Amino acid sequence: MTDSASNNPVLTFEGKRYDLNTLPDELKELVRGMQVADAQLRMHEDTLKVLAVGRQSLASQLNERLKSVTPMPEA
Repeated sequence: MTDSASNNPVLTFEGKRYDLNTLPDELKELVRGMQVADAQLRMHEDTLKVLAVGRQSLASQLNERLKSVTPMPEA
């Protein structure tokens, strides 16, 4: 979304580049809001990955322990 390789930060949005320093404060706030939203999305995506790995581990443990239990007969 933003590039800061040079001294002037650049906003790249929908294929167009803008000098972030020259944007009105209202637009700068929108850009900051987008950056916060992007960071939150990445954090929650990472959390979902951790939960999925944990669930997979629990399922594996359950499967292993159920091997010593006799299942109910089919109805």
